[in-house]
Amino acid sequence: MAAGVILRDRQVLIARRHQQAHQGGLWEFPGGKLEEGESVPQALTRELREEIGITVETAEPLLQISHDYGDKQVLLDFWTVSVFSGEPEGREGQSLQWCDLDRLREREFPAANVPVVDRLLELFEIL
Repeated sequence: MAAGVILRDRQVLIARRHQQAHQGGLWEFPGGKLEEGESVPQALTRELREEIGITVETAEPLLQISHDYGDKQVLLDFWTVSVFSGEPEGREGQSLQWCDLDRLREREFPAANVPVVDRLLELFEIL
């Protein structure tokens, strides 16, 4: 799966998972599954366009995380997106929020996303 850590003015865009989804109700970094033959950057660009209506212009790899939830195993490829066009909107009915980096720990994320939160706070020197 490809996920975008979309940054703007010391804020990051987060999305709330639908209640009926795996890890429902928790916050996450938007993205989705790779289609056959897609590279991670291609999947990231497509998923963010489809899911939240933005066009990725600049993205860099951040972290790759493999996590076993017991009932589901995931491999997540997180990329920072620092340049994009369009205004994000929840095109699949999900709530979106620009969250100040220093308030990220106040949100509840799936376990596989927690290392990304830690890395962001480290990069921006927020303790």
